[in-house]
Amino acid sequence: MTEKANKKYKDSVFVDLFYEDESAEENEIALYNALHDEPLPEGTKIRKIRVENVLYMNFKNDISFDAGGKLIVFGEHQSTINENMPLRNLLYVGRAYEQLVPVEDRYKKKQVKLPKPEFYTFYNGEEAWAKEEVLKLSDAYLEQGGEKTLDLKVKMININPDQHHEILEKCPVLGEYSQFVEAVRAHQRTGEENALQNAVDECIRRGILSEYLRKKGSEAVNMLIAEYDYDMDIKVQREEAKEEGIEQGIARGKELGKVEGIRLGTVNNIMEFLEDLGEIPETLKSKIMQEEKPDVLRRWLKLAAKAETIEQFEKSVEK
Repeated sequence: MTEKANKKYKDSVFVDLFYEDESAEENEIALYNALHDEPLPEGTKIRKIRVENVLYMNFKNDISFDAGGKLIVFGEHQSTINENMPLRNLLYVGRAYEQLVPVEDRYKKKQVKLPKPEFYTFYNGEEAWAKEEVLKLSDAYLEQGGEKTLDLKVKMININPDQHHEILEKCPVLGEYSQFVEAVRAHQRTGEENALQNAVDECIRRGILSEYLRKKGSEAVNMLIAEYDYDMDIKVQREEAKEEGIEQGIARGKELGKVEGIRLGTVNNIMEFLEDLGEIPETLKSKIMQEEKPDVLRRWLKLAAKAETIEQFEKSVEK
């Protein structure tokens, strides 16, 4: 791919379609109606809300809009699995309410009425994920017992075409966006020159977001490049963090000055990496704990750091 990124573009095609473009309000209404049994009444006022400077590199949240003053829809597009979306949305909604409620109203005796928030994540990554899932902030609490005085639920919707989620038919622009991303990936996999521009040209020919892509032209390609750079940056940061964890684990073991200390330090780090991927089967835990050979454990540690699922790690260990 020979296209070069223009750093001034930080919004994605998804954000542009549902927040920035002149058709964004129409698209937001279509998205709202697809998410709810009752469509918005004619003439409902849409107010866009943007939350800035919360996360990575001052990126804004993707989309959020107030529908008729009664409800705020928060929507995030994800091309990688991220189970921390409830936490991220907690930060977003706090900032949004700061914008909506004047300072003086926060100290009034009478209760301030707030628009009800709803949270959605639209996932179209290449790694397998459920067709639909509810992610809860309370699942992240270290203490799971007792009453949960604060919770936040995010509905994750997989918009990959092969999932055939009904929202893709209910919201045509979202359905075409899903097809557009699939076309972009197909061209990228070929390794052809100007893959992104070729994908845009193909979609125009096929009638996929054709009006939008004709209008945006090279701007759409620049947004795609910015998305690609962002995804790669996140991937590199994750790999660097894992490598740093490997070095720290080995260092902790050496500090104990004993072979057993090194072994336990390595075992603990393997467990930490795997716990990030999900629940570790008891048989696998036992196998790791009982392994005595330092060279085997070091190899397993590197495999755990690179694994994307526990199943992948198990298969690598068995080879």
